[in-house]
Amino acid sequence: MDKKSIAGIALVAVLFLGFAYFNSREQQRYEREVAEWRAYQDSLAAAAAPALPQAGDIAAGELPDSVAQAAERTSRVATLGEWLAAASEGDPETIAVENDVMRVRFSTQGGRIVGVTLKDYTRYAPRGRRGEAVELMDPASAQFALDFYLKHGTRSVPVHTADYLFTADPVRTTADGAQLVSFRLPVADGAQLVYEYRLYKGAAPERDYLVDFRVRMEGMEAVMAGQSSLRIDWANTTYQNEKGFKNENMYTTLAYRLPGESSIEELGMSEDTRSKALGKAADWVAFKQQFFSAALIAPGSFSDADLSFETFQPGSGYVKRFHAQLTVPYAPQTEAYDFAFYFGPNKYSILKKVSVGEVGEELALERLIPLGWGIFGWINRWCVIPVFDLLRNSVGSFGIIILILAVLIRLVISPLTYKSYVSMAKMRLVKPEIDELTKKYPRQEDAMKRQQATMELYRKAGINPMGGCIPMLIQFPILIAMFRFFPAAIELRDQAFLWADDLSSYDSILDLPFSIPFYGDHVSLFALLMALSTFAFSYINYQQTASSQPQMAGMKFMMVYLMPAMLLLWFNSYSSGLCWYYLLSNLLTIGQTFVIRRMVDDTKIRAIMEANAARKSKGKKSKFQQRYEELMRQQEAAQRAKRK
Repeated sequence: MDKKSIAGIALVAVLFLGFAYFNSREQQRYEREVAEWRAYQDSLAAAAAPALPQAGDIAAGELPDSVAQAAERTSRVATLGEWLAAASEGDPETIAVENDVMRVRFSTQGGRIVGVTLKDYTRYAPRGRRGEAVELMDPASAQFALDFYLKHGTRSVPVHTADYLFTADPVRTTADGAQLVSFRLPVADGAQLVYEYRLYKGAAPERDYLVDFRVRMEGMEAVMAGQSSLRIDWANTTYQNEKGFKNENMYTTLAYRLPGESSIEELGMSEDTRSKALGKAADWVAFKQQFFSAALIAPGSFSDADLSFETFQPGSGYVKRFHAQLTVPYAPQTEAYDFAFYFGPNKYSILKKVSVGEVGEELALERLIPLGWGIFGWINRWCVIPVFDLLRNSVGSFGIIILILAVLIRLVISPLTYKSYVSMAKMRLVKPEIDELTKKYPRQEDAMKRQQATMELYRKAGINPMGGCIPMLIQFPILIAMFRFFPAAIELRDQAFLWADDLSSYDSILDLPFSIPFYGDHVSLFALLMALSTFAFSYINYQQTASSQPQMAGMKFMMVYLMPAMLLLWFNSYSSGLCWYYLLSNLLTIGQTFVIRRMVDDTKIRAIMEANAARKSKGKKSKFQQRYEELMRQQEAAQRAKRK
């Protein structure tokens, strides 16, 4: 070992021994200061405590209440500090503020919102007995708290604001007509947490259903412990506000929007529990019910979120318990956070206009209404909703509005219905020729020749084999759009028509004393009539289709019997407005079919087909026809080679 290595080892040894000696001295000094601080706290407690009674004055093991309370408060002061200890004492008070559309109740316990009543909407009750306003949260379980850490001596004290009593300022009305509710929580000398709620009145529905919420941290920079984020703990239990638990639960979930996205994401529907750690930023989080939502909005502020819900059992009076833990970034220079609550209906015309901030950033809250994705949503947003809103401004009965809507839709797609009927009529007229081809090529190995001859016959007659199906496929998005629109339309809520007392829920003409699997415990007349009309339409359509396309004969059971039965089971607990629309749509389609049948002359169609055949027999085959025939020849050659 050379001299440099020895010198290096010696230097390291000296540094290690010096650090150990210095650390030992610092540890002794720290323990001495802690002992002195505890002695000081004990002396303060002894000075503040009343004189203890002498032995014999009280029974053994008993202390006066004042002594126990003083000891408990001393312990709180030692743990939390004087200011938080004082805020943990006393009884909470409730403050109510309202505008034209809602009444909001605040509690000084945590300075939080504990109740929201929507004035324009009532909970479901049998016809004539509605009157109880919709409540968006259960006051006993409503929860909102801010979690952070404060310095206290040599320790960091966790603060959960729901555990402390805030001091409420008198409610003020600002120059712009808003009502301002302020709560203060002193946490140290010259440092306090301030909650400011702003409720507007008479501005506009999209503004009146909002509650602006500002969190100010006055003088707290010096007392905040080292941390890079704050935690928001928000929870709410939703009441059952609609007629059927199953249907309401299907649309009740927790939703959120990611920054810059035009769509939203949901936790989905569950009969049990569901949770998700988001791990990314979010603009807002909403506790969504079928027709109402409570949303906490802070564009770009939520850096992380843990979301969950639990589902209650039917008959409990509740639907779900929501819980959201949200993270917001914190820096020592942070002075305030701006949030907003939306408490209101899932109404497209309102949610579309909700915005926050001076720039009026769009929030896509209207996506809370499940209008469908892709083309289904486009049909609802750009066609159905504008027409529906136009009709409800001039027609008093929503049942009549649905009737008019069904007629308008049938008129729009009537050219497709006509084209579909004509295509099937052509198929029916060439059926004798198809039968002749079947006799000409009876063997299985001649299937390719038979298919080629059939396609050539179709080509000459000007028949598109898919002509009867394509119009039906084009109508399919409209049917799905209606399926999504009616159960989500809050306008149908509490609207009676004929025997139905609420078009947004199922109608019942008979309540069963038992529950039938997949059907339910009631009989919905609209669903029953819709299923019967579907049977009639399917039977008429099958007769026409089977006569022109023999391969459809095997589909009779599924088309004519199974489909109506499945729809009856499925729609028995669905919106009666939706069943009413499908019933009308089926009846109008059947009527259209009979009218078109009387208008269409088979002789004229035969003449057109013969003219097409004469014209196309002189012309060249289309590229598609050539490729199709080449494919048929290749398949036939492959089958011959396989048989050999």
